[in-house]
Amino acid sequence: MPAALFDESTEGGLQTAVLAGGCFWGIQAVFQHVEGVVSATSGYAGGSAETASYEQTETGLTRHAEAVRVVFDPQKISYGTLLRVFFSAAHDPTQLDRQGPDVGPQYRSAIFPSDEQQAKIAENYIKQLDEAKLFNSEIATTIEPGQSFYEAEHYHQDYMYNNPGQPYVVVHERPKIEALRRLIPALYRAQPVLVAGHTD
Repeated sequence: MPAALFDESTEGGLQTAVLAGGCFWGIQAVFQHVEGVVSATSGYAGGSAETASYEQTETGLTRHAEAVRVVFDPQKISYGTLLRVFFSAAHDPTQLDRQGPDVGPQYRSAIFPSDEQQAKIAENYIKQLDEAKLFNSEIATTIEPGQSFYEAEHYHQDYMYNNPGQPYVVVHERPKIEALRRLIPALYRAQPVLVAGHTD
């Protein structure tokens, strides 16, 4: 997966990216293993505060996607590099309103940019990847600006770390960590950065 040709400055303080690509357990776990990431929190984006709950989001009627808020240090990793991880290891961006066995708009591939610069980087990178024909189908990822992020329930945080033997985790989520380690070894860190207050 190539680096983004158009990227942002590596100066300034901590920044935030919000990404969705199927079940948030796996997306959170992948970014918890990325160098330069300060935190990765599971949650919901795309809908209203009133419907930001797991039970309501799972109906597929709230406009929410299961998403992850990634706080990162731009002096260690850029927004464009986060997108490289997102498109190469974290999910299949060609699947429309689904990811593997999970079907519905709540599992869509989506980027929720925090500003115009992030939106422009995402648009350019998707165009770059489509033109390179790295996937068998066109990228289905949507770019959805102006959306708030709402943290998910406590039991969803660090889910893969706290439930390593859960069958869904073993089959569908853990391989994403191996994909990160194999595809972009320079960005992989063995010890994940967990949500504050969550321990073994």
